[in-house]
Amino acid sequence: MDNLLNYLNYTPVASVIFVLTIGLSLFVFSNENYYGKLMLHPYGIKRNKAKLYTVITSGMIHKDGMHLLFNMFTFYYFGFALEAMFVQFSGPIGHFLFAGFYVLTLILSDLPTILRHKDNPGYYSLGASGAICAVLFSFILFQPKQMLGLFMVIPIPAYLFAFLFLGYCIWASKKSSDNINHDAHLYGALSGLLLTILLYPWSIVNFFEQF
Repeated sequence: MDNLLNYLNYTPVASVIFVLTIGLSLFVFSNENYYGKLMLHPYGIKRNKAKLYTVITSGMIHKDGMHLLFNMFTFYYFGFALEAMFVQFSGPIGHFLFAGFYVLTLILSDLPTILRHKDNPGYYSLGASGAICAVLFSFILFQPKQMLGLFMVIPIPAYLFAFLFLGYCIWASKKSSDNINHDAHLYGALSGLLLTILLYPWSIVNFFEQF
């Protein structure tokens, strides 16, 4: 209980995102008819046949348990830490900055997908990966030498993980035939870097000073 209260006190935004994403994902696992209502459908958005809110809701649902587990594990490790960093750098307003950062990168990571698939009626996508990649790469700007576990086992520095991850995203985007939006990984990472630099221009100097 004390740990839960600490999360709510110190990282309330990350806590709400974490719980809502898990809760909504578990809900659609048991109510699959909601997938069509919550997934991103660029073709429908262009023709006003799909709701704009699906740009957000598609980032709060997942394809299956492994997809959800991987994304939430990543968010748990980096999202809570990043909100705490924003508060450290900006004071209490850091909570609002983190909330805006997450929502905006979720939208920005989907825009290229909407443009690319606006004339493809069979394309749908889902997953929080865009915003989570933004969180990951923002964290890396502040802590590039933080050791991460590749496949949760092999220790590598965060900056190397970033390059490997981007390479995988580009490859997966070209090869993928599922509904997971691999394009959002790449554009989420890039939007995360851009917004972090806009919020904290000194983060660039900080990044290179650590090498």
